[in-house]
Amino acid sequence: MAIISISRQVAAKGDEISELLAKKLNYTFITRKDIENRIVELGFPAEKMPKYDERKPGFFASLAKDRDEYLNYVQYAILEAAAKKNVVIIGRGAFYTMKNVPNNISIRLVAPEEVRIQRLQKEFDWNEKQALQRIQESDTNRQGYHSSFYNVDINDSVNYHLVLNTGYLPVEDCAELIATYVKTIITPEKDDLGTKKVEDMLLCQKIINKLVFEHQVNIEFVHGEIEDNTFILQGVSQSEGVVEQALRIIKKELPDYQVKSAVSVIHDFKSFK
Repeated sequence: MAIISISRQVAAKGDEISELLAKKLNYTFITRKDIENRIVELGFPAEKMPKYDERKPGFFASLAKDRDEYLNYVQYAILEAAAKKNVVIIGRGAFYTMKNVPNNISIRLVAPEEVRIQRLQKEFDWNEKQALQRIQESDTNRQGYHSSFYNVDINDSVNYHLVLNTGYLPVEDCAELIATYVKTIITPEKDDLGTKKVEDMLLCQKIINKLVFEHQVNIEFVHGEIEDNTFILQGVSQSEGVVEQALRIIKKELPDYQVKSAVSVIHDFKSFK
């Protein structure tokens, strides 16, 4: 019926609320580890995950080809999970990936710093300084991750349907509030539209991954959209020939679709590898 994407601060009870919410709705909880394992299964090297996975990439990591490959894999993993329907997905910018999906509900979970410190002290037997350091590191990494990969401010409340303060609301109340909200606003029409949207987005990502990983087509910032049975290729290239090659591949993969290019061709564009 719905796709619920959860964004959370560290020590804001994100996992606990997501797990309970999934049980209340009889949904599948897609954990952080589930997405991580799927990214590696798809082909991203496990040893490179610590550079990118919900972390602010370093300067050179943010420019490297691996960054774009990681983003392609993580978006595929999120869309693949969403296509199963009736899921709760936590982290990895799922709220942004799913922002235009009609049956998606995006939730942000926060808590006051002093509450988060107390929770970490209790869970890990840390002192206040250790807990604060963990909070600052996590907040910086998650803000940097979303800024680098999605150009979005994770702390901006306009990105979410609901923002809940778990310093004031218990886990049970948060899960019940979200469950009630989902049941109230997700209609059969929204569910049908959302299902079709996710199918199109997943198909686009499959094609993009094929261009990038199988055919090694050199188009930067490459992505695709489907509108009215037309696949629209987007990105930046320094060669019309490369764009034509990509269009031929897409037409072969999608013979029942019209294929158009919205790729910007800039002849002096230099990519960083």
